[in-house]
Amino acid sequence: MSYLCKMMDKKNNKNMKWTVLSDNRSGDSRLLTEHGLSIVLQTEQYKILLDTGASDLFVRNGEKMNVDIYDVDYVFISHGHYDHAGGLRFFLERNKQAKIIVSPNALNGMFYSKRGHLHSISTEWPEINKSRVILVEKSCEIDNGLYVFSHIPQLHPMPMGNRHLYVEDADGNFVHDDFRHELALYVDGLLFTGCAHSGLENILAACPWPVNTVVGGFHLLDGHESEDELMALAHRLKANYPEIQFYTSHCTGDRAFEVMECVMGNQLHAFCLGTIIT
Repeated sequence: MSYLCKMMDKKNNKNMKWTVLSDNRSGDSRLLTEHGLSIVLQTEQYKILLDTGASDLFVRNGEKMNVDIYDVDYVFISHGHYDHAGGLRFFLERNKQAKIIVSPNALNGMFYSKRGHLHSISTEWPEINKSRVILVEKSCEIDNGLYVFSHIPQLHPMPMGNRHLYVEDADGNFVHDDFRHELALYVDGLLFTGCAHSGLENILAACPWPVNTVVGGFHLLDGHESEDELMALAHRLKANYPEIQFYTSHCTGDRAFEVMECVMGNQLHAFCLGTIIT
């Protein structure tokens, strides 16, 4: 078995459509990949850009797929890392009205990875008109039926890949990132996890609304969690959330996906650049 990226057109929530504009993997040779994630989500009420990838690739790929970002209502930035917010400046050049949903801890933080070698993974934030920014410091309803939650309690195991990730404190020291800058979004039964640095189980436990679809990276990097740990996680998800369909890519490793798929079967799906779910 393998992590198979393919074009999908599956039944999803009523009157909902989401399209992957930026990802590490592609199901369409016309589209360019990057280490990043960006998805445009259309519901009955809203058009939401879920993260912006690392660059302007989400714009260029969107043009090839005839996906218009000019009428997006909201941009949701899940956390402060460049691969989810690096494309924001290019969005702002094209869309003059969308509100930007972000944590103030993402805007103010300096983030680093020590995986391989110490390097910055911070975002170079563009100047944003204050009237367009929605700063989320605590869980709230942004608009009718559109919810964002923050400061996710860490009751279940955190992804092992987090051990490489740091934030610079006020004294210039590198301390382990506690991901207070991470947000999750919920609308019409869909839960977007970004990278799920806070842990997929923790995000699900923190969501008080009924979920039928989970979309995002799960930050399960190959070579970090053991096979036994991955299988245990998959068994818990299958037992505790039997009605949820899980869609993942980006920071979910090929091997991690394979192991979990063996347990979860058709409850777990791989998305990729070019995937369209309607």
